[in-house]
Amino acid sequence: MVAQRPHIAKQHFDFTRFSSIGRALIVGVIAGIVVSIFRFSIEQGLRFVQWVYAQIHTNWLLLFPWIGLSVAVAFFVGWLVKNEPNIKGSGIPQVEGQLAGELDYSWWSVLWRKFVGGILGIGSGLFLGREGPSIQLGATIGQGVASKLKQTGSDRRSLIAGGAAAGLSAAFNAPIASTLFVLEEVYHNFSPIIWTTALVSAMASNFISLNFFGLVPVLHIPYGHNLPLSQYGNLIGLGIFLGIFGYLYQNVTLTMPNWYAKLRLPSWLDGLVPFLLVIPIGLIWPQLLGGGNAVILNLAAVTPALLALLGIFVLRFTFSTISYGSGLPGGIFLPILSLGAILGAIYAQFMVAVGWMPTNLIPNFIIFAMAGYFAGIGKAPFTAILLITEMVGTLHHLMPLAVVSMTAYLVVDLLGGAPIYEALLEKLIQPRLPEHSGIQDRLELPIFEGSKLEGHQVRDFKWPAESLLIAIRRGERQVIPHGDTLMRAGDTLIILTDRDNRAWVRHQITHLTVATP
Repeated sequence: MVAQRPHIAKQHFDFTRFSSIGRALIVGVIAGIVVSIFRFSIEQGLRFVQWVYAQIHTNWLLLFPWIGLSVAVAFFVGWLVKNEPNIKGSGIPQVEGQLAGELDYSWWSVLWRKFVGGILGIGSGLFLGREGPSIQLGATIGQGVASKLKQTGSDRRSLIAGGAAAGLSAAFNAPIASTLFVLEEVYHNFSPIIWTTALVSAMASNFISLNFFGLVPVLHIPYGHNLPLSQYGNLIGLGIFLGIFGYLYQNVTLTMPNWYAKLRLPSWLDGLVPFLLVIPIGLIWPQLLGGGNAVILNLAAVTPALLALLGIFVLRFTFSTISYGSGLPGGIFLPILSLGAILGAIYAQFMVAVGWMPTNLIPNFIIFAMAGYFAGIGKAPFTAILLITEMVGTLHHLMPLAVVSMTAYLVVDLLGGAPIYEALLEKLIQPRLPEHSGIQDRLELPIFEGSKLEGHQVRDFKWPAESLLIAIRRGERQVIPHGDTLMRAGDTLIILTDRDNRAWVRHQITHLTVATP
């Protein structure tokens, strides 16, 4: 009897990842062009505004038409916000909510209004950042491409996530950090398709942006000395200092809308307040206008005295929260980094004054503080470390950045602070009951170390009636779950549910308890 050779199934090449990369390239190129124009327009607008204030100093009669123009722009931007509330603020909470299934919106309506409103608001010199709006612009482009290519479900969400990474990459020229920010802070999903799409989109967008603005990093801060090991104790002190002020920033930013409510203005006219308040700032300190990029670079070049630094911090802290609280299209990303840089300069100047640090290390602490302040407020330390590394253009600061970022993160955590963008999202959404569109979609939920699902069998929980656990992704393979399947840390649950039910099911599973026998 002749033994038969085992039948070997014919292998078919899987084009899934290649097709997703192709779509990601399209999103990245378009987002790179749009966000680069957005960024360039804001820079030119800011230069024009500073020129106007210089002219007013030569002829004070120009002040009155400038006030009238500022009021008109505030009314126009407010009208844009009134017609499309989803362009309010940075746009990052909206993108996060969209990916989580908490909300959805028309991509074209948001795209053009965010573009125009962001240029007018940020380019007018308000203390708002371009990075958050750039993320939303990129995300809406991803949504638009998905719509044109008839992509739905997880494919649509991957393009939205890729667009978000592309938007931030074009704004900061930091593709790796942009990808990680989307994965860590916005989507909370590290699946291969998601990170591949996000990275490719970010790289394509960054390439376009570099052709617009050149190869010099956005925050290129020259420094002459690496931090000696004897100064690492100061890193801990800096992290604690940043954590305390980070928690303060979170609370003021989240409560600022309550203060605006006391003005009894229609909410869409709240932007009048920062548009009018910025005028005296522009007349006295035009160099402080904008999100803070120039402020950071000037601090590193020539660090002011301690008293002047305290004044700059109070001004930028106060007006940054006032600007963002008004609901105008603009973010807090760069303002947070600029406040961190100022706090780093304050801490370093104080340490120099008491003789605990040499003067030549002040630029180093400015760099470290940017990462630490963002890590504390955003609760995203990995993003903070990589972002500052890419933006500054050196790898020599990795260890000090990690020490400061983790210290600030832990301090904010001990004080009870929540990730700022998640907290802002909670203010946007209302609890919803299960809904039924009739269209099935997938929900992917990662199981982290320490999760209540870890170490339990599938049958140990009473799963929501509106959901079906269809697979568990474990590394590169998928496991078909049974009642006795053990769930492990690192697994990703793939759950089938109604498209409009994703957010509700996610919330229900988050609060699952072990079923009693």
